[in-house]
Amino acid sequence: MLPMTHASRAPIPAPLRPVISALCDVAAGLSDTISRGPLGPALADSVGNNTDGDVQKALDVMADEAFAGALSGTGVRWYASEEREEVIEIDVNGALALAIDPLDGSSNIDANVSIGTIFGIQPATDDAEGTFLRDGNSLLASGYFIYGPQTALVVTFGDGVRQFIWDREARQFIEAETAPCIPDTSSEFAINASNYRHWPKPVRAYIDDCLAGAEGPRGKNFNMRWVASLVAETHRIMCRGGIFLYPSDGRKGYESGRLRLVYECAPIAFLVEQSGGKATTGTARVLDQVPAHLHARTPLIFGTADKVDRVATYYDLPDTEVSALFGNRGLFRA
Repeated sequence: MLPMTHASRAPIPAPLRPVISALCDVAAGLSDTISRGPLGPALADSVGNNTDGDVQKALDVMADEAFAGALSGTGVRWYASEEREEVIEIDVNGALALAIDPLDGSSNIDANVSIGTIFGIQPATDDAEGTFLRDGNSLLASGYFIYGPQTALVVTFGDGVRQFIWDREARQFIEAETAPCIPDTSSEFAINASNYRHWPKPVRAYIDDCLAGAEGPRGKNFNMRWVASLVAETHRIMCRGGIFLYPSDGRKGYESGRLRLVYECAPIAFLVEQSGGKATTGTARVLDQVPAHLHARTPLIFGTADKVDRVATYYDLPDTEVSALFGNRGLFRA
């Protein structure tokens, strides 16, 4: 189904209409399946591991197969999924390439927490893998479906952000009059504080200063949020502002962060920038990063622009100054 656009907005770009329509068809079906919870199939059952050793849930595999199966005839030549080791070819004459995290946040399936699908669309080249080993400036569109109290598609075609809501009665994605736009100010940050002892010093110093509240160097109180679902975190920040941090850390396998550049970080970064925010690795713009391989990981820090810029200043400080900040202002001790 092609989403119904608002009368005041431009039509979805013609070359992208078939693929967006196919993605919406699958997302609508997933929404129905997820909404049944324990009345439906056992979606949270572990069925194996993906290429990086992460546990795959039944819904991960179901979603991946459904999206791949729906794309024939949509102009997509190459399909790269977080759940697959290699790129597969859909339409030999297709001009587009789709990278997708079919089901983000699957660890939350049984908890009835918002989960989602993340995707990015770019021009296809004749090189299957090489198509995706480019920086994020090649993206033509990116977006996510969020399966929560509302099922919504939040998407950009490079000219701002648009939001389509799944109307269960009409069986149609209908464009909302307004779309998420990251506010300039917010007092929320999102990070998994249980990993505090593993973070690099600049991140610890930044969070220490937030936790110090009104009496600390920031001179205000902050609230922490952590859902462990990237789509849910992104949607909240798109609507309410704030900052999300998933830095690299000292644990084995986390040296370059944990989120995947091709399937998660670049598509989210494109959306965030189109909404007036910023997305970096802490020191460099995410959309300028070139993945070394299909499943390359990267640190990801995004949200309200001034907050993301402030994190970068902590990385610019000499190590002795960061250590001093951590030692004098920290509320925790490693």
